[in-house]
Amino acid sequence: MSGFVICINNDSNPASLILDKVYRTLPDPEAEAHNMLRIIDEDRSEPDGYLYPASMFAPVDLPEEAVLALTAEGG
Repeated sequence: MSGFVICINNDSNPASLILDKVYRTLPDPEAEAHNMLRIIDEDRSEPDGYLYPASMFAPVDLPEEAVLALTAEGG
């Protein structure tokens, strides 16, 4: 299952990312090897997400109910 992160820095992408918002991540080992994360952002027009520096996010553990709600909402 996909993970979730919270945006802690949107200085370089304020139009695409909202500070303090929880975002869904998609698995991408190659991106992670380069300290990047594949994120489903505000645009949602790209089902494969966009790459952002991992330093812009912090991992977050969500209750199962929240995970179910967030994954059903965004696809």
